[in-house]
Amino acid sequence: MPQHVVAVDIGTGSARAGVFDAGGSLLGKAEHPIIMNRPRENHAEHDSEDIWSAVSIAVRKAMEQSGAPPESVGAIGFDATCSLVVRDIDGAQISVSTGGERRFDTIVWLDHRALKEADFCTATKHAVLEYSGHFMSPEMEMPKLMWLKTKLPGTWMNTGYLFDLADFMTWKATGSLSRSRCTLTAKWNYLAHAENGWQTDFLEEIGLGDLRERGRLPKETVAVGRSVGTLTQEAASALGLTTACHVSAGMIDAYAGALGTLGGDAHDAEKLDRQLALIAGTSSCIVSFSQTRRPSHGMWGPYYEAVLPETWLVEAGQSATGALLDHVVRMHAAGGEPTAALHQRIASRIAQLRAEEGDAFGQRISVLPDFHGNRSPLADPHAVGVVSGLSLDTSFDGLCTLYWRTAVGIALGIRHILDHMKGYGYVPDTLHVAGGHVKNPVLMELYADATGCTVVVPKMNEAVLLGTAMAAAVACGLHEDLAGAGKAMYPGGEARAPNPEKRAVYDRDYRKLLAMYRHRAELEAID
Repeated sequence: MPQHVVAVDIGTGSARAGVFDAGGSLLGKAEHPIIMNRPRENHAEHDSEDIWSAVSIAVRKAMEQSGAPPESVGAIGFDATCSLVVRDIDGAQISVSTGGERRFDTIVWLDHRALKEADFCTATKHAVLEYSGHFMSPEMEMPKLMWLKTKLPGTWMNTGYLFDLADFMTWKATGSLSRSRCTLTAKWNYLAHAENGWQTDFLEEIGLGDLRERGRLPKETVAVGRSVGTLTQEAASALGLTTACHVSAGMIDAYAGALGTLGGDAHDAEKLDRQLALIAGTSSCIVSFSQTRRPSHGMWGPYYEAVLPETWLVEAGQSATGALLDHVVRMHAAGGEPTAALHQRIASRIAQLRAEEGDAFGQRISVLPDFHGNRSPLADPHAVGVVSGLSLDTSFDGLCTLYWRTAVGIALGIRHILDHMKGYGYVPDTLHVAGGHVKNPVLMELYADATGCTVVVPKMNEAVLLGTAMAAAVACGLHEDLAGAGKAMYPGGEARAPNPEKRAVYDRDYRKLLAMYRHRAELEAID
């Protein structure tokens, strides 16, 4: 009987691994960086072999730290960003880069090279778009694939395998060409609720009629929590595990985080309907589960069984949040490299300035945080940021003021999303926050006070790894189903209620945010 599972989270800049027991205790954790190539503006690429190497190193280190013997590990699970991995007809690396380097075979999720292709997909108004908020994002796979076919035809003609990154990892680990229901439904316009998941007329209309054959994409998908096979001898040796170890179906990282934060309520559909997961780091993703399908605009989904069985998932988000605060620090005269220590110094000074100046602190500055487009609720990848109220102040306090008001803009962007969701019948009142933002006291206060929601922080801030571990635990029989795994492995959390005395302040700031949206549209409409 297995006693442990390994969870692997592949983020934008690193691969992390954790070893968990059946009760959700994290026994060992390790991280290793991965390479990113940025040959042009809006282009970002990974080397998939570098990712596999980083994962192998992280898993071995985590296992060593945990003290768990390899034979005790019943399953390994992978979650990853929604990056596109391309392999040639022999399964070897092939370039997706305009620079031509063969090792850069992966287009990173945040890559926006395919803006025109995304706009083309949206303009089709095909019925499949009802399940992606009636628009196509350049962060989805179809626009990236269209770009690849037209801009790098040599690569396309020699392509033999196409994977979402999490599915690449399960293929690398097992040799299985199975694909996850989570990845294909969320990022490949696969309709898991339909008799025929692939909409061939849509693929033909966008010029990808040969996609399934070219990428060896299966007709059926594997549900989260199911095994796609066991480790090959080569993979087991690389990871320091055994060939008896199962590999669970891959997951999108944010959705793994949603399972890790909301899994404890998966057995209670009515309560789950009021909870939202906010997975916040470089970008921010809001994930909601529902027993009923609620069509909407400006959000991704609703996706059927992208995580939980017989359950719909909808995702909203902001494409740059932690990345935006880093950008503010870098671009300001008093800033510099945005290290954790510098962020903490800024947060401490903000607390002092607010204590001295009260609610008047920074009030003349307003920030529209769409510096990398507006994923939700406007669904406008072309959107740009706006700052109103700047002066010639180049001091450190000036940086702190701009940072504070940018953080306010980010939190109000979440409120804008929540208001939009309520218009479609969602009833959120609680935000379960996980990720890097938990370490930022400025944002954590604002997420409660500016949105009016109760904010819950899990006792263990490893929601993404935990969600992947839950799925792996089901895949090897440690738990019967995802609801059971969630109930057994979720550690609980600490709740923070919004401060009612701040409501009027943030109501005023929210009106300013909405006015800035209107004014931006007016400016851009002038010929």
